Amino acid sequence: MAHSYTPGLKVTEKAILKKERRLPLKGEVLVKMGDFVKADDIVARTLLPGDVERLNLAGKLGVPPKEALSFLKVSIGDPIKKDQIIAESKGFFGLFKTTVISPIDGTVENYSDITGMLTLRKPPKKVEIDAYVNGKVVEVIANEGIVVQTPATFIQGIFGIGGEAKGELKLVAKSPDYVLTKEDITDDLKGKIVIGGSLITSEILEECVKKQVIGIVVGGIDDKDLKDFLGEEIGVAITGHEEKGITLIITEGFGKMTMAKKTFEILSKNDGKRASINGATQIRAGVMRPEVIVTYDDLNIKFEEAKHDQLGMDINSLVRIIRQPYFGSIGRVVGLPSQLQKIETEAHVRVLEFEFEDGKKIILPRANVELIEE
Repeated sequence: MAHSYTPGLKVTEKAILKKERRLPLKGEVLVKMGDFVKADDIVARTLLPGDVERLNLAGKLGVPPKEALSFLKVSIGDPIKKDQIIAESKGFFGLFKTTVISPIDGTVENYSDITGMLTLRKPPKKVEIDAYVNGKVVEVIANEGIVVQTPATFIQGIFGIGGEAKGELKLVAKSPDYVLTKEDITDDLKGKIVIGGSLITSEILEECVKKQVIGIVVGGIDDKDLKDFLGEEIGVAITGHEEKGITLIITEGFGKMTMAKKTFEILSKNDGKRASINGATQIRAGVMRPEVIVTYDDLNIKFEEAKHDQLGMDINSLVRIIRQPYFGSIGRVVGLPSQLQKIETEAHVRVLEFEFEDGKKIILPRANVELIEE
């Protein structure tokens, strides 16, 4: 019988995870090999160059570019303060002087006697990265970061928005198919990560932001509600940089999707425990999944290391579509033709026959689905 192989989502209570924590550019690593770190510990830091501000110095002084430099009251490389006079014309008989003040705190970087533009740079920005999870440092990446290893409960979602967050898990849904209501979002959920059921609406998301909920893990969301909440369409290529005050993790797909029983049970067991979550999602290349991680108090527990193994798929396998236009739809494999077939892009690929819950069937590339563990 024909088979296909496709990556599936990881949902496991006991795994050994490794998380790389890397600075955006070289800096200082603050921990060493073998150290035990907490999720909030700062493990590396660096300075990002400040933004550039350009002034038309010659234009402001009303002189040719080659002459403007002589009116500077500061030198290239000097620190400056906002509203400090940095250039001044001589005027006529000491009168009608033109002064140029600095719009920023920063430094004088350079001047072009061709364009007459003076370049100022704002102070550097401090960037720090934390450990994200409790664990042991098992690798130090010189001047860049570390790798943390930890035994943990690990749940991947199919789609998410918002970046990293850490907080206490709070079970709010009464069952995997429960739909959250406005009354469920109470004041005591401030700073918590809500465990929902089958659906989250834009109204409930807004209420969560209002009540300062930092994260939600739920089965599904409608396209329209997601667009209404974000204020724009969002693609499925890469997310995680949205600044909406909350991290959302969708475990099943788009629409009203009952959370998988195994996922709901594992999350329920961890009610009240501190978790690290990240909504960043990348589907098309270098797959990145939104995640929920709950570490164990005993960091020396021995579990199997989490591997993103390839899983076998067969007739009647439960799968999820991970490409548009049916992104997030769940159904069964009812056919696995052995011959390559031509698709819209003119490529010849292996395909499968997919059956929706309502009985509708379509043909699509096998690479467009992922296996769901039952």
